[in-house]
Amino acid sequence: MSKIELAKDTRDALAKALSRYLKDEHDVEVAGFDAHFLLDFIIETIAPHVYNQGLADAQALVSKKSDEIVEALYQLEKPAKL
Repeated sequence: MSKIELAKDTRDALAKALSRYLKDEHDVEVAGFDAHFLLDFIIETIAPHVYNQGLADAQALVSKKSDEIVEALYQLEKPAKL
């Protein structure tokens, strides 16, 4: 899997949100580079699991829809006489 890359403005917004969450919920001050390093850690360790689960969910949905399409195609068949 390739590395998860985020746009700079997205990374900055996520780091700020993480800082705000830690301050509001746990009374822990993490800002600036520390917030970015923590975000990098989360992206490298947690995000791949979330990403893979998203892929698994998408695969299951595509498989289900594919089965529905195949069934719909069978229902379109007409009886044939020789």
